[in-house]
Order: sequence, then C-alpha cells, then structure tokens
Amino acid sequence: MKGILHAFAAMLAITLATASANAQCGTWNNIPQQEEAENAHVLYRGIVKSKTQEELDAMKPEEFNIAYDNWKKAYELAPAADGQRPSHFSDGRLILRTKYNKATTEAEKKQYAEQIMKLYDEQIKCYENEAFLLGRKAFDMFYMPEYGYRDATFQTLKQALQKGGKDAEYILLEPMAQMLVYLYKSKQVDQAETQRIYSDLVDIADHNIKENKQYGQYYDASKARMTSQFKEIEDEVFDCGYFKKKLVPEYQAKPDDIKIIQYVYVKLKQQGCDTTEAIMQELKGKYEVLAKSINDSLEVVRRKENPCYDASQLQQEGKYNEAISRYEECIATTDDPEVKAQVYYSIASIRLYRQSSESAAISAARKALSYKPSWGRPYIIIGDAYAKLGRGCDDWNSRLAIIAAIDKYIQARGDSESAGDANTRIGQYSGSLPERQEGFMRGIKEGQSVTVGCGIGETVKVRFKD
Repeated sequence: MKGILHAFAAMLAITLATASANAQCGTWNNIPQQEEAENAHVLYRGIVKSKTQEELDAMKPEEFNIAYDNWKKAYELAPAADGQRPSHFSDGRLILRTKYNKATTEAEKKQYAEQIMKLYDEQIKCYENEAFLLGRKAFDMFYMPEYGYRDATFQTLKQALQKGGKDAEYILLEPMAQMLVYLYKSKQVDQAETQRIYSDLVDIADHNIKENKQYGQYYDASKARMTSQFKEIEDEVFDCGYFKKKLVPEYQAKPDDIKIIQYVYVKLKQQGCDTTEAIMQELKGKYEVLAKSINDSLEVVRRKENPCYDASQLQQEGKYNEAISRYEECIATTDDPEVKAQVYYSIASIRLYRQSSESAAISAARKALSYKPSWGRPYIIIGDAYAKLGRGCDDWNSRLAIIAAIDKYIQARGDSESAGDANTRIGQYSGSLPERQEGFMRGIKEGQSVTVGCGIGETVKVRFKD
C-alpha cells in the first residue's frame, strides 16, 4: 500500500511540475481569449518595438501605461505568445525595468527586480538559449542593489560562464572580476577558486579578441577594465607562473623598452620567480646593457649641456686645463654666489696642487672669498700658496712667508669645517717662524709690521718661535 502511495505522490509531483511549466509556456493558440491576447500583443508591441531602455524611461506616462497594461494582459493570457517568439518575456523585462527605475520605495523595487528575474527563468524554460539568458540575468543582478554582490549573483555569473564557455558575452568579464575581488577580500572564496575563475575569464577574453571579428574589440576593452579591477589582489592570488604568462609576452613585444624590462624583472622577482631561470637572466642582462647605454647617452648630453658638471668630471679625470676652461664657462652661466665661490675654489685647487701656479691659485681663492667671505677652504689654499712661494726665497723672507701662511690658517680656523686642517698646518709650521736673534740682527722687534717678499706682498706682524 505504501508503495502505491509513493508512486501516486511521485506522479502527482510530475504532473504539477508539467502543469506549471505548461502554464509558464502557454501560448494563445486555441485558447478562448486568443483574439484578446493577440490584440493586447499588437497594441503594446506597437508602442515598445525597437525602443531602448532610455526611450521607454522617457516615455509619457499615458503612453507607457497603455503599453504596460496591454503587455501584462498579453503575458498573463499567453506567456509564450504564439510559441515562436519570446517577446512577452524580453519586452516584459524592459517594461518592468522602467517600472523599477521609477519606483520610489525599496519594496517596489524589490518586487519589480524579482519579476524581471522571473521572466529570465521562464524564457529559459520556454525558449532555451540558456547561456545567453543566464549571462544577461547575471549582468542585471550585478547592477541591481537588491542582488549586487550577493551569493545569488555570484552563482548566476558562474552558471552563465560555465554554460557560455568561450562564447560567454564580454559584458560578464568585468562584473565577475569585481565579484571575485570583493569575495576574495571578504574571505568568501578561496585562492584556488579565484585563480580558476579569473584564468577562465582571461581565456574567454583572449579567445574572442583573436577570433571574434564582430565583438573582439569589446572583449579587449572589457579585459582591460577587468585586469584593472583585479590588480588589487592579483599579487596575493597568483604566483610566478601566472605573472610569467602575463608579463613575458609584454617584454617580448617590446624587447628594447627598458621600463618594461625593469618592471617585468622586478615583478617576477617579487612573485618568487627563480632568478637563475633563463628568462630572468635574460631580463637582467638586457636591463644592465640598456641601462648602461642610456646612462652613457645621458651622461654625454649632461656634460655637453652643463659646463659646471662637465668641469668637475674633467677635474676628476685629470684634464685640468679643460676643466678650468669649463669652470670659466660655468661661472658665466650662474648668478648664485655659492656656486661661484665653489667654482673659483676648484680653480684655485687645480692651480696650486696640480699646476704649481701659486699666483693664479691665490687670485682664484681671493675671488672665492669675495663670494663667500667666511669660508675657510680658500684661506687654506692661500696659506699653502704662501708657504710654497717662501721656499724659493732667502731664509728671512721664507720665514716671513710662514707668518703670512699661518695668518691665513688662523682665518680659516674660524670656519668649523676647515678648523681641523687649519690647526694641523699651524702646528706643522710653528717651528719655522723666524729666530729672535735673526730679528735682533736686522733691528726688527716682535710685533713690528714688515712686508713679506717672495712675490707675496703681505704685511705681517713679526713673531718669533722662541
């Protein structure tokens, strides 16, 4: 008896389901209200046919209400029209979308949203074309707050992509990428599923960019937006293999673009790629060669256009005459007293220590001090020049030259930067001051002012070492 009851229940369930399906897919063929259904169909179609959503939204209320009332009548009498066209479902979604857009309460919007989704489901049952319709349904769900980022939307998107395969519409790429970013960040999908779905999206896009002559450009644009959305999490989600597949073609397309080479190498290294791999070695080697070539070219331009910089480089290279010539050009290009002081100091240094031209060194050092009076370094150069000049004089004037040099070192000592060098020199030369006996023999007392010979011409106050 129980078996009979179970069988009866199963048959009843099948019968009810069949009846429900038949009701959803009912046509106006051979029904008592056929003429009424056909007339309602013609009336509403005459108003909405070929209209865009924007045009329906902008329609005058009186005209729109005629369209809505007649669509509703036609749909309720014959959901599947004549069984040859799905217009009651597709037109209904447009008409209900206008109702949705103009609804003023959340309850109304939710009601219309549910009706729109129902029309998708009914059309799928009656007219198939499941992949396309699931895609459009998922797209609408994503952009309706009533569904948005909820799991129902995610599942519908997954079904649409699964059913559509490589033929899935481009409009699904960006919404699914945004869903993945949101769900991954909120820990609702794991890394493996995120990787799989995103890789499928890329495959769909790449296939259609290459093969779909009509819509390839739309897939390309959608892929760009999708990729942009996914950048937020791709470093966490993907490993070296993914980034090699993504970035190596970019490098191969522009193998001499140093910015791309640098970016690809650094990115692959960050994602854990083995730096001993052939492609990593190639990228590194190519970068080093190009960077050197570019830097060399930039250096040539910089030295040509910047005499101040070129002069400093020539000085380091030991090309002193050329350096002085460029330093003189540098002085003519600037009004900055700090720069002028530094340049004249550099000239003085070359003149004294590299060319043994004491008088020229003294002249340049004095010019440096005219722009920066408190700087100690030029005083040290002048002091060193006096000491060198004194070596070619008689003993008395040589010792007077030491007094003149020490006086300059004392001035240099007022600059903390130069104080150490100045004190060292003072200590070294203090033992070379004049002998008191020598002064007595010349009739010169300590503190007396005398002029130093040897081409120095400074007036100093005599002091003795004892």
